[in-house]
Amino acid sequence: MKLLAQTALLLLIVLTGTSHRPGFTGPEKLPVSAVTINLNEEFQTIHSFGASDCWSAKFIGQWNDERKKNQIADLLFSQDTLPNGQPKGIGLSLWRVNIGAGSLEQQDSSAIRDEWRREACFLAPDGHYDWSKQAGNQWFLQAARQRGVRYTLGFTNSPPVQMTRNGKAFSPGGKALNLKPEAVGPFADFLVTVSDHFKFDYLSPINEPQWDWTAGKNGKANQEGSPAENGDILAITKAFSIKLAAGKSKTKVVTGEAGQLNYLYEKAESGRGNQLDYFFGSEKTALAKLPNVEPVWAYHSYFTTCRDSALVAMRQKVAQRAKTVGNPQLWQSEFGVLGDICGQYNGSPRHTGIDYGLYVAKVIHNDLTIANVTSWQWWLAINPYNYSDGLVYINGPDGQYKNHNNARLDGQVVDSKQLWAFGNYARFIRPGMKRVAVRIGQVANPVAEAGQLMVSAYKDPARRQLVLVCINMTSDVLTAPLQGLKIRNGHFASYTTSNTQTLTKTSVRADQLRLEPQSVVTLVGTYQ
Repeated sequence: MKLLAQTALLLLIVLTGTSHRPGFTGPEKLPVSAVTINLNEEFQTIHSFGASDCWSAKFIGQWNDERKKNQIADLLFSQDTLPNGQPKGIGLSLWRVNIGAGSLEQQDSSAIRDEWRREACFLAPDGHYDWSKQAGNQWFLQAARQRGVRYTLGFTNSPPVQMTRNGKAFSPGGKALNLKPEAVGPFADFLVTVSDHFKFDYLSPINEPQWDWTAGKNGKANQEGSPAENGDILAITKAFSIKLAAGKSKTKVVTGEAGQLNYLYEKAESGRGNQLDYFFGSEKTALAKLPNVEPVWAYHSYFTTCRDSALVAMRQKVAQRAKTVGNPQLWQSEFGVLGDICGQYNGSPRHTGIDYGLYVAKVIHNDLTIANVTSWQWWLAINPYNYSDGLVYINGPDGQYKNHNNARLDGQVVDSKQLWAFGNYARFIRPGMKRVAVRIGQVANPVAEAGQLMVSAYKDPARRQLVLVCINMTSDVLTAPLQGLKIRNGHFASYTTSNTQTLTKTSVRADQLRLEPQSVVTLVGTYQ
C-alpha cells in the first residue's frame, strides 16, 4: 500500500512531450514530483514592474474622450478591485516617460517617417523651456500618480536636435553618441531640469547604444535614437551625476538599456559590449560610487528568448557575471514581442491571445528567477499598430488607428493577454517583496520547466503575505502537491489568466496546485 500511495502521489503531476511547442522548447521532460517552497531561502528584493508611454501617449493623452483615456489608465495603473474580485487593472509600479528630442516640431523635415514616433522637446532652440509640450504624456504621468504608481522614470532616445551633430534625432552614422562635443554639459542641464520639473525618481539618458540608429536607404529613420560607446555612456553618466548632486536632486541615474542582455558579458563592436566588466569591474570606470547613480544596469530581453535552452543559458551567464563584479542590480527595462521568434511567435501581425500571454509570462519568469532582475518593464503600453508589442491597443476599422484627431475618435480600447499575464506579476508582486526559493522535483531543470510548468514565489515579511506565480505552458490540466509552507485558513486567493479568463478570482486549496491548460495563475495567501 505504501508503494501504491507513493506512486499515486508522483502521478499527481504528469507532463508529457506532446504539449511541447515545436521549434521552441527542448525535448526534456520535467521530473515528476511536488512543488516545494522555501521561505527562508531569499533572493533579490523586487523594485518594480513598469511600462513606457512611447509613442502614443502624446496623442491619446490629448483625446477629448475622457472616458477612453481613463479606461486605458485604469487598465495600466489601477490597483482597485471590481465587485467580482477581479482586479480593475494591472497596477504598474513604475511608469517610463519619454523625454522627446524635438523631431515632432521638425515635422517631415525630421526625416522620421511616422509622426507617431516623433517627439516634442521641452527646450526650444532659443533656450527657453515650454512646459506645455508633451501634454498628452503629462496627462498619463498625472493619471499614473493619481492611481498610486510608486516610481516614475524619464528616459530619452536622443539629445535635443539642436545639440546633435546632424541636427536630427537619429544618427548621421558611426558608433559614437550623436551629440556635439561641446553639448555634453547642456545635455546634462536639459535632462536634469526636466527631471527636477517633473520630479522623476529616475533618469535614463541612453537607449540601446549598440544599435546605430541611422536612416535607411530612403533617407528616412524609424524613430528617435542614437548609438553610444561605453566611453560615451561613462562621460554622460558622470556629467549627470555632477549636475544632480550639485542641485541636491533626489533623481537617480539608471543607465545601460543594452539592446540585448548578452552585451553585458560579451564583446560588441566599437566598445559597446562587456558592459558589466567595464562599468562595475574597474575602479577607473566604476559607476557604483558616483553620487545620484544607482548601482543598476539595465538590459532589454529582445532576441534572447529562443530556444528555451538559450533563454535560460544567457540569463545564467549574466547572473554569474554580475556576481563577479560586485552584484549590481539588473533591470529588464524594455520588452515586447518583436520579430520572428523560432517560427512560433511574431510581432506582425497583432496577436493578443493566450499563447502570446504565456510567452510573455515565460520571459518574465526567467528574467526574475534566472537573471535575478529587480525590475521588469514593458515597451509600448499603448499601441496603435497591427503589431504584438503592446499591452493596450486602440483599434480602428482596419485594426489600426493612425488618426489622432480629437474630433474623430472611432477607435476602441482593446486589452490583450499580454497585459493580463503581465498583471499576474505586476498587480500582486509589490515593491519591496523578496523572491524566495521554489523547487520542482529534486533537481532544478529550468529548461524543461520553461516548456511545461514554471513557478516562482515572493514574500512580504511585514504582512506575512506570499505570492506564487504559476505558468502552465501545456494543453493539459496540471496538478501537483505544494509543500514547505502553511497558509492561513488553508486556502489561497487565486487569479487566473487563460484563453477565457483575465485575472479571474477564486479560492483554492493551499496544499496543491491545480492549473488549467495554458494558464498563468497567481496565488495570494498569508503564511504562518
